[in-house]
Amino acid sequence: MPKHTPPTLNPRSPLVLDTRELPRRPGALRTVKRVSPAPADLGVELIGVPEGADLDLDLRLESVSEGVLVSGTVTGPVRGECGRCLREINDSVAVRIQELYAYENSTTDSTTDEDEVGRMQGDLIDLEPALRDAVVLALPTNPLCREDCPGLCPECGVHWDDLPADHSHQQIDPRWAGLSQLTRKEE
Repeated sequence: MPKHTPPTLNPRSPLVLDTRELPRRPGALRTVKRVSPAPADLGVELIGVPEGADLDLDLRLESVSEGVLVSGTVTGPVRGECGRCLREINDSVAVRIQELYAYENSTTDSTTDEDEVGRMQGDLIDLEPALRDAVVLALPTNPLCREDCPGLCPECGVHWDDLPADHSHQQIDPRWAGLSQLTRKEE
């Protein structure tokens, strides 16, 4: 099965890491701390990182025999809406990432599937797929503004917190209205 050629990486892209200063001997280490703008569509339907928001990358690049192991944390803001009441959510997310990027023409090419391990292009690493996987998997599919959010009244659509305790939409069938008068007299 022929392997497809990935698009050429732009070394100036904020989510592309350059490893030229990292020696290709196991144990060599380099740290990278930078702020990068978030790519588009980094999230799920109800919540995500706004495009262009600052992502703080605190990474460690470690040379191993087959490539470069990238590990560290990514933190950034998330915006969305509550899955129960539709109120706006402004929060932050902090995720750990760890991904091996194999050197070109290493034995990893023949021992793993193409999408199983990240691949380096020359001395460049595209961090976006690993970052996207980590952030999207960390986000809730049904976010809540708070754990005990009561949601909306299904009849009128008003937030339960904004309604009086005795709020009701119970309608009495006019044929039974006389009976309801009997229960009120007993109370």
